[in-house]
Amino acid sequence: MTGVIFDPLLPIAVLAVAVVVIVLLLGLSVWRGLSGWWLRAGAALVLLIALANPSLQDEEREPLSDIVVMVVDESASQALSDRRSQTAEAAAELEREIEARGMDLRKVVVPDGVGDAGTELMTALNETLAEEPRARIAGTVLITDGQLHDLPRAPELNAPLHVLLTGREGDWDRRLIVRNAPAFAILGEEITLTVRVEDQGDVPANIGSQAELSIAIDGGEPSEFRVPVGEDLDLPLTLPHGGMNVLQFQLAVDETELTDRNNAAVVQINGVRDRLRVLLVSGEPHAGERTWRNLLKSDSAVDLVHFTILRPPEKQDGVPVAELSLIAFPTRELFLEKVDEFDLIIFDRYKRRGILPALYFDSIGSYVEQGGAVLVAAGPDFASADSISRSPLGKVLPATPTARVMEQGFKPRISELGARHPVTEGLEAFSPLPAGEDGLPGWGRWMRQIELEAGSGQAVMSGIDDKPLLVLDRVGEGRVALLASDHAWLWHRGFEGGGPQLELLRRLAHWMMKEPDLEEEALTATAEGQTMTLTRRTLDTEIGSVDITAPDGTQDSVTLDEVSPGRFVTTYEGAVPGLYRIAEGTRETVIALGQSEPSEFVETIASGTKLASLVEATRGGVLALENGVPGLRMVGEGRNAAGRGWIGLTPRNAYLTVNVVVTPLVSPWLFFLLAALLSVAAWMREGQR
Repeated sequence: MTGVIFDPLLPIAVLAVAVVVIVLLLGLSVWRGLSGWWLRAGAALVLLIALANPSLQDEEREPLSDIVVMVVDESASQALSDRRSQTAEAAAELEREIEARGMDLRKVVVPDGVGDAGTELMTALNETLAEEPRARIAGTVLITDGQLHDLPRAPELNAPLHVLLTGREGDWDRRLIVRNAPAFAILGEEITLTVRVEDQGDVPANIGSQAELSIAIDGGEPSEFRVPVGEDLDLPLTLPHGGMNVLQFQLAVDETELTDRNNAAVVQINGVRDRLRVLLVSGEPHAGERTWRNLLKSDSAVDLVHFTILRPPEKQDGVPVAELSLIAFPTRELFLEKVDEFDLIIFDRYKRRGILPALYFDSIGSYVEQGGAVLVAAGPDFASADSISRSPLGKVLPATPTARVMEQGFKPRISELGARHPVTEGLEAFSPLPAGEDGLPGWGRWMRQIELEAGSGQAVMSGIDDKPLLVLDRVGEGRVALLASDHAWLWHRGFEGGGPQLELLRRLAHWMMKEPDLEEEALTATAEGQTMTLTRRTLDTEIGSVDITAPDGTQDSVTLDEVSPGRFVTTYEGAVPGLYRIAEGTRETVIALGQSEPSEFVETIASGTKLASLVEATRGGVLALENGVPGLRMVGEGRNAAGRGWIGLTPRNAYLTVNVVVTPLVSPWLFFLLAALLSVAAWMREGQR
């Protein structure tokens, strides 16, 4: 291409000053009446043109092809119905026609976003346009269902944007929404979950206004309900147990729906206790009594009722037993009428003195069998004839005393079984001092132990001559712990370095409260994304394989590795999101992986509403592929670029300059000669006058 250009020999500012000076001088000439002013003006003009340096520019240009960007949505929602085939057919047809017109195609395939980010069409379009010159973009085509999740990242476009919608006009879908699902809930307190069923799209006339909803807890037998569609429904719920409660909601599926992926929801709620209600019964004042009380009162989550025998009945001073208290102590209410309101009952060096009749001990035994918990901290009285082991409470105790009280220093130790039990597992790590040469933990000594005859319980700690020191047992629905010494308080006082009395008591209390994390026989699963971590706790040395049932019914089997005594662990990658059932022997649990309702299945009906403003701004169009693949037309910039059955692209006529040759239009000497002639002519004309 050839054209005339100006390449000034002086800066534009200098030329501007020169023009102003010349105009002033010419004005002065006219004012003075010089007859050659016009010749002087001609000479000045010639000099200015010479300084502007007119040149002839010859460009060698290479035309560039136009670029069309095609973004193909292959997210999960595009797998519904026949959208995959619609997408593939449209992409292939447009690719052939674009190439036939000599244009370059930039095809971008967009899968699901990382995690649950959904469809990121605008992110992909932004990244693609950043790598291409905008002057060559003739148009952009999106093949999608219109459900994207990154619309704020839409780029500025200077070419038509077209949306080719997959899906069918008669598509419809039903969706389950669970709101107000807390992560934690207090055991025994009612919580409310809000459930809503929504219909989307062209709902068939034969679909009723109610839906069938089933609710199951921890994979158990589901309960069936009929719920209205399009209305919020409040469901009251009380968690059945502590720890993780997995609630599965499932809507009945109609075969004409687009998908059943949004017909289910899984909610995981951790059940926690509001406060631990403890009854501490001290048989007599002693050095460890205040330690027990202080330990329990130091925890703000503990409600403590402390019952102490300050003056035993055998003290003969003529005062009736009924008058030993300043106020009447409500023993009947505590041990008969309201005993089941306590989470834990502790007997600290208590012996039978006639204060609590046998009927009360029988009530406590029944309380344990029905799910209560009792901890006995035994002193010398436990080995006497007045021992509570000889009361009706003895039927639930895990061991019986031999009547021998061993008065000598010893260091408590964890038994072989205790190393696997969660109450005492790793308790050595809480030693204030390093272990000695004998291998015993760096704990302080205790000075007294009651000899026990082992019964049905599990001895997790031992003392003198490896005799049972701490024995745990399950009785009916409840739990019992027997500590065969009243010198645990020496640890709290720091005797010989002390020991982990607080940690031991905390674990004991939580185990007796059936805290899931402290169950000695448990199968648990935790999830992070699509990866689950399986943990099997057991007192056995070996376990079998774990069977995993996926949401689609497929089964798999994995082997767990022992990472510490009594703890077997492995990880498993779930292929699909949803509820997984896990079993090992008689132990079963459930876990939800991923999102029960991913972003891709929140809105499943194809629609161009979200992209309408972008399309309108570029004069593009939204066309349904159900009506066929549209043809291509070339349209001028600024004109409507879409119509019935066609979409338009704007030719950009872009080029690449290969070579440029610049040649002066007139020789500088010619300009100089012409300016000199005009100046001389002006002088001659003025000289004649």
